[in-house]
Amino acid sequence: MSNFIISCCSTADLSKEHFEERDIHYTCFHYEIDGKDYPDDLGQSIPFDKFYQMMVDGADTKTSQINAEEYEAYFEPFLQEGKDILHLSLSSGISGSVNSANIAKDALSEKYPDRKIYIVDSLAASSGYGLIMDKLADLRDEGKSIDEIYEWIEEHKLNMHHWFFTSDLTFFVKGGRVSKASGFVGSVLNICPLLNVDYIGKLIPRYKIRTKKKVIAAIVDKMKELAQDGLDYSGKCYISQSACYEDARAVADLVEAAFPKLTGKVEINHIGTTIGSHTGPGTVALFFWGEKRVD
Repeated sequence: MSNFIISCCSTADLSKEHFEERDIHYTCFHYEIDGKDYPDDLGQSIPFDKFYQMMVDGADTKTSQINAEEYEAYFEPFLQEGKDILHLSLSSGISGSVNSANIAKDALSEKYPDRKIYIVDSLAASSGYGLIMDKLADLRDEGKSIDEIYEWIEEHKLNMHHWFFTSDLTFFVKGGRVSKASGFVGSVLNICPLLNVDYIGKLIPRYKIRTKKKVIAAIVDKMKELAQDGLDYSGKCYISQSACYEDARAVADLVEAAFPKLTGKVEINHIGTTIGSHTGPGTVALFFWGEKRVD
């Protein structure tokens, strides 16, 4: 058994069963819907289909990150057990949670000077963040030390590619990410924005593509362009989706047809309640390993 744990936040958007099977520890963000607080607990408190339907029906959502005191309470039991900690945070381009984790680290390092606590800004989100965690579990299971894994992830985290599209601009307009005028025009013209996460971990609109069919083809084309070894890509591929499984399945089918050397089938996950509070339903995200993100 390893003398360290690997850890992340619920915003890595894997299933509870996946986290448990791979022995990946996690702590939960928070969200509020119609004034009531819930933990972002991977669909346990409110099933994902119900959550997204509540948004469609007009429910107001807010999110809050994990604060330093919560991180401290989460980390300390592992340290008391004599375990070191490697924790990856949600991208600093999206959330300030890495700062809270570092505050907790500083406090606990004084209390447990013999323990190692590594905090890493993943520069990743949703199941791309999850795919990174899955790789760290592989490295741990191969017998790598916490120091070796920490060095590996700092070197390779920008190799994780994130591409997103949405077929429903409603919640991008509601959250102020798209103007009302642009949202109206986009809806009339059936525009589906294609976005990615850049090298500093921010979500950036890249293309305006008309029709869902064309944006589904375009997101797979980005994988063909950027995946490690091109069409010979042999890593894993994850997708996350918000109440639009059929769209995600259409992307997965194209990926599986184009990349015959994939490790396993494409894994489709839910976009969790933290990230989903901002995207709303109708978003599909594709994740794979490739060359380092440079813009």
